[in-house]
Amino acid sequence: MFNRRNSSSMPLAQSTERIETLIGANTEIHGELRLSESARIDGRVVGNITASPDVQATVVISADGEVQGDISAHRVLVAGKVAGQIHARERVELQTKCLVQGDIKYGSIAVEHGARVMGLLLQVDESGEESPSQRDLQEALRRAQAS
Repeated sequence: MFNRRNSSSMPLAQSTERIETLIGANTEIHGELRLSESARIDGRVVGNITASPDVQATVVISADGEVQGDISAHRVLVAGKVAGQIHARERVELQTKCLVQGDIKYGSIAVEHGARVMGLLLQVDESGEESPSQRDLQEALRRAQAS
């Protein structure tokens, strides 16, 4: 009764969500992954990872995991490295020693002390769309970086 946490506020690392797919530590995949269930990446993926929008799938990048490509899923937890865009429709969690090189779009976010992000953090509404002011800001930042 007491100390119960709402599942949407519980850190993904502590949740009991079932992970159906595991990319092992000694595995390297080149190509696009299309998921219909949650997955954990302990190895290396070179290519985009996309979870079906109608599935509440989670993509977990472990401390030794690495993704070079974009990730789109309901929830994304990063403890390792991502070089690409992240779009987490519900929630994204960035753990202590992670490195993300790319923009992150999220519904809600949790960032631990020591997480590194080289990109923009953009909150999106429930439809997954940025507000017009966020799009204008993003475009202005890109123009400033290009000059």
